[in-house]
Amino acid sequence: MSKIIFLDVDGTLIDYEAKCPASAKEAVDKARAAGNKVYICTGCSKAEILQRDLPELDGMIGGNGAYVEDEGKVVMHQGLSAEDTRKIVDWCNEHHLGFYLESNEGMFCNDYMIEQGPEVMVKYAQGKGASLEDASASSQMFLSQMIHLKGDDLYRDDVNKISFILSSYQDHLDSKKDFPELVANTWGGKGEHALYGDLGPTGITKKHAIDVLLKHLNADQKDTISFGDAKIDLSMFELCNYNVAMGNGGKEIKEAADYITADVNDDGLYKAFEHLHLMG
Repeated sequence: MSKIIFLDVDGTLIDYEAKCPASAKEAVDKARAAGNKVYICTGCSKAEILQRDLPELDGMIGGNGAYVEDEGKVVMHQGLSAEDTRKIVDWCNEHHLGFYLESNEGMFCNDYMIEQGPEVMVKYAQGKGASLEDASASSQMFLSQMIHLKGDDLYRDDVNKISFILSSYQDHLDSKKDFPELVANTWGGKGEHALYGDLGPTGITKKHAIDVLLKHLNADQKDTISFGDAKIDLSMFELCNYNVAMGNGGKEIKEAADYITADVNDDGLYKAFEHLHLMG
C-alpha cells in the first residue's frame, strides 16, 4: 500500500546549514518511484523553499500550515490579515526587535534584523552543531536571501507568519499577551532554546494543513507517515498514523515518536525510509 509522507525541512530533510544530504534526496526519489507521495511540511514559506536545493516533491505545506500545495495547485492559503501584519510590525519596531515577514513572494526584514540577525543566526547554527566558521557562512547565506524594507513598505497583505528575534523569553510571553487572537511559537538552537518568536493566524497548524490535504487527496489517515525534529512537529504526530523523530531531534519529539532514526547528517532519513520499506 502506497504511503503519504510528510517531511519537516530544517533538521529533517536538510541540515541546519540548509544542505540536503545526497542520501535524503535518494530516499525521496526512490520512495516516489515506488508509488508513495512525499510532501514537505515546514515553517518556511514558499519563497524560502524555492531557494533550497531539494529533491522533487509532490507538493508542500508551508508557513506551519498556512499554505498547502499539491502538484503545483494551491489547495489552501490562509495568512495574516493586513491589519494583523501592521500591528505586529509596529509592535516589533516599538520593542526594537529584528523581524522578517514570511511570504510566498519573499522574506522581508526590518532595520533591526540587519543589525541583530547575523549574531542570532550564528547562535542558531552553532546550537544545532555547526562550527563557528560554518555557522557564520550559514548566517550570511540566510540573511542574504532577505529583502530589506523600510517604513510603510513592511505593511504587506501577503504574509503567512512573522518571525522575530527574542531579546529575552519575556518578548515571547509579551507577544502571547498582546496578540491573544494569534498563535505564538518559539524556535531556536540546541534543545530548541528560544532564539526567535513567531506569530501566525489562529487555527493554522501543521496538523490542520495535513487534514486539509488528505481531504483534497481523498486519502486515508492510516496511510500517513511524518518525520520531524522539533516541538512544532508534534501537531503532525497527532494526526499521522506513524511518526519518526530524527536523531538530532529534541526530547519531546523523540518521546512522541514511534521510531527514532539517526541524525540528519548521518543518513537519518534514508535509514528510516529503508527501515519502513518505503523505497520499494
